[in-house]
Amino acid sequence: LREPSNASEGNQSNATVGASAGRCQGLDIPNELFLALGLVSLVENLLVVAAILKNRNLHSPTYYFIGCLAVSDMLVSISNLAEMLFMLLLEHGVLVMRPSIVRHMDSVIDTLICSSVVSSLSFLGVIAVDRYITIFYALRYHSIMTLQRAVVTMASIWLASTASSTVLITYYHSNTIRLCLIGFFLFMLVLMLVLYIHMFALARHHLHSISSQQKPTTAYRGGSLKGAVTLTILLGVFFICWGPFFFHLILIVTCPTNPFCTCFFSYFNLFLVLMICNSVIDPLIYAFRSQELRRTLREVVTCSW
Repeated sequence: LREPSNASEGNQSNATVGASAGRCQGLDIPNELFLALGLVSLVENLLVVAAILKNRNLHSPTYYFIGCLAVSDMLVSISNLAEMLFMLLLEHGVLVMRPSIVRHMDSVIDTLICSSVVSSLSFLGVIAVDRYITIFYALRYHSIMTLQRAVVTMASIWLASTASSTVLITYYHSNTIRLCLIGFFLFMLVLMLVLYIHMFALARHHLHSISSQQKPTTAYRGGSLKGAVTLTILLGVFFICWGPFFFHLILIVTCPTNPFCTCFFSYFNLFLVLMICNSVIDPLIYAFRSQELRRTLREVVTCSW
């Protein structure tokens, strides 16, 4: 996954790759950056999971979904760290393996990365749905989102992510498989866009109703601005961190030999950095904003068990 040519292997000739490399040098991402981001993400998400397990007040479907997102993001970091370590050991001759074993290990790591990516996207969508139910069906939330349904949802996502990732890595040369992955990303993007905009519209309507009964409009304007900023951050981070990678897949399907596309492929490692950055940012958006969870995190950090 860390090699741009792998993504387009079988779709472009060696001559095309060579010509493209001459014009586009890509971006050299140092292994230290991958390592640093991976470790930060790992620590952040590990703290989130520990806090949710420690505090019984956080044992609810909403926080379970956030915890699963943290686990998915941890797997992204662990997979990246494992792949980088595996590559470094091979490059420096510390680890010597037969090519067949290397290919097998590469497939296992890629499947783990793909599974964590799919599950992370899935739980982002589930959290959006959970928030939507919380706002629009507040009185019926506990009857709709029961603990049993939450457990079934989480188990289904993990099983589906593992199975689909195995198929994706096994048949990664197939454009049909790539189109399925692209379609999944677009579905999650549209789902989050529709749900969060609808929630923002409802909040804005409520603020407008309150302001119409009162003379000052400062609270209304301030609330609308805060809601718009929150919405922009949520959707902006999602699109910026995940968009380039899936645009990369779209170009592989539509124009694998086009000079512009092959030039874009050379920046693949940058897209991986953005995906890891998403694992770093997710806790800041979905977890650390909770006062109860922040308090528990302080207890975890200070070992106040």
